[in-house]
Amino acid sequence: MRIAIGKALGGIAIALALASCSGPDAPDTEWPLHGFDERAQRFVGLDQINSDNVERLGLAFYHDLGTDRGQEATPIMVDGVLYLASAYNVVQAVDATSGELLWEYDPQVRAASARGCCGPVSRGVAVQDGKVFLGALDGRLIALDAQDGTPLWEVQTIDQSDPLAENYTITGAPRVVGDLVLIGNGGAEFGARGFVTAYRAASGEQAWRFYTVPGQPGVPDNAASDSAMEMAQETWAGEWWKYGGGGTAWDAIEYDPDLGLVYIGVGNGSPWNHQMRSAGEGDNLFLSSIVAVDAKTGEYRWHFQTTPADAWDYTATQNIILADLEIEGAMRKVLMQAPKNGFFYVLDRETGEFISGEAFVNVTWATGLDPETGRPIEVPSARYYRTGEPSFQFPSSGGGHNWPPMAFSPDTGLVYIPAQDVGMPFASAEEEQVIGAYTSGVAMDGGGAMTEEEREALYAGMKGYLIAWNPVTQQEAWRVNELAPFNGGVLATGGGLVFAGNTAKELAAYDDTTGAKLWSFDAQTAVSAPPITYAIDGVQYIAVLSGWGGGWPLTGGVMALQAGKAVGPNRLLVFALDGDQALPPFTPPEAPQRAIVSARPADEAAIARGNQLYARYCLRCHGTGVVSAGAYPDLRASGMVTGDAFAAVVLNGALASNGMPGFEDKLTPRQLEDIRSFIQARSFEDLAQP
Repeated sequence: MRIAIGKALGGIAIALALASCSGPDAPDTEWPLHGFDERAQRFVGLDQINSDNVERLGLAFYHDLGTDRGQEATPIMVDGVLYLASAYNVVQAVDATSGELLWEYDPQVRAASARGCCGPVSRGVAVQDGKVFLGALDGRLIALDAQDGTPLWEVQTIDQSDPLAENYTITGAPRVVGDLVLIGNGGAEFGARGFVTAYRAASGEQAWRFYTVPGQPGVPDNAASDSAMEMAQETWAGEWWKYGGGGTAWDAIEYDPDLGLVYIGVGNGSPWNHQMRSAGEGDNLFLSSIVAVDAKTGEYRWHFQTTPADAWDYTATQNIILADLEIEGAMRKVLMQAPKNGFFYVLDRETGEFISGEAFVNVTWATGLDPETGRPIEVPSARYYRTGEPSFQFPSSGGGHNWPPMAFSPDTGLVYIPAQDVGMPFASAEEEQVIGAYTSGVAMDGGGAMTEEEREALYAGMKGYLIAWNPVTQQEAWRVNELAPFNGGVLATGGGLVFAGNTAKELAAYDDTTGAKLWSFDAQTAVSAPPITYAIDGVQYIAVLSGWGGGWPLTGGVMALQAGKAVGPNRLLVFALDGDQALPPFTPPEAPQRAIVSARPADEAAIARGNQLYARYCLRCHGTGVVSAGAYPDLRASGMVTGDAFAAVVLNGALASNGMPGFEDKLTPRQLEDIRSFIQARSFEDLAQP
């Protein structure tokens, strides 16, 4: 029997664990923080829904979100209300037992929605003391009244006088730490310098800021990170500051109230290519690192770098879990992370000391980790900019684990990871750093340069898994083979269950000790967002946002079709035992049938140039191989490509209000024609009638 534990958090009484919610007198259990509580384990002790009765789980109600892009947010449930952040940062408050819409707030960010690498997504809001905190795509942090959605204050977190200002976005969820609200940002591929800022929750006044990479030498930031930046600067070379340096903290920020530490997961460099970014020299702190800072002052305490001198977009922004584990006979306060680079890390969260780490997916860029320091033991060929030769390696820039959060069950001692094996060729690109344009320094194409046989071979090697991992022994306990990679976040419960979504359009429940699939629900669209659970009036609920899109077209595109067309209605889905509701019938959109040209363009050089330009400016929304895996238009079937409207939209921004920016300052008319040639070639290859 699990014991109910009550804890006051921000004036809201919540139940952190619940023995059973089988009776009307059982206390309610909320989901008040992004990872449920400060441990961010995404585990709740509720067991009304369990492995013996989960087959009775049914849809209690659903709510249409009214947006048509990817859904990645964790709902927050406080005082009987679910607070949702949909695509374009639209916030909705919904009754947690009926689905009734209570209020909606739209921050009007469509014009800024194409800034980022990965779609107009949001990973959620924070709620405390009657306020809902939202990080908007255009850089604003906004406080709303939790009762009616009225804006209370807002602050622009990005210095608008910074020449790099328009390259920033916010897609991560704010974190409440005491009387502060913390927010990071994204945008490294476009030229940005990462930082995390703490604001007073009551007023929006800035309390402190911590930069994650150094700025121009000799120019102090007058920030909490100043002393740390003096140390970090010694690990950089060249003139990185002109292009931001990267290191954006776009997701993981967690707080240990007992130690008074905030842990920041730091992202990739700008650009990825270490030679372009830092003359191929230095470890480039604090890229791809976990950094611990004082929660009250933001001052540096320690760091651990998972991928020194990162050259592959192996971010350490993936979710961080705090736990107390018995290791070699002693209890240790640890944090755990499975970042993109494919290794699972256990660190001492007081000191940052490396405890252990092993590969949890196929890793070919390194043979392992140094047992004393945790530094990767690299394969020489992985540094493609040094060898001058392409390096096909695992993981790809999409990572062995991306943003969908893993979960940890203290009942089983296992971590449940939405993992994948996807390879990628890395090679230096012959491109200049262009501020505001997607610049990785890595040769990428639109997926059209491969032959059909090469594409089939690449896709056949792509795998997706739900892996149960023992963090003490650093060994796999079990795995579930998914139909495709890029699956959803995870929830673990006291009922012996693990819930996770997938690209096969399911939310599924698994036995937490064996991985046996016990239940699934057809969501009519892929489920990327992580599920949550809560209890009200003796009833336990499971809730999740459904809707495909976001960053997966960048790493997906054609690849995302591996599990079938995954786009469908964007909804909040809520389940309970004996739920008897049903979704309305849905017919997936038909794939385009006809090519927009009757013959392949004859200029092969133009097609090749367009391939590279498409990859840089178009791929992140319209997909690899010009196959849209999300709600964006499939350009292979768009008549606009063949007419004058193409220039009006792509160069002049005729559809900027809908989130399609103009590229007149980045593309010449000749380059536009090259992109047109590549799209037409792909249209003919895929859709021309035999």
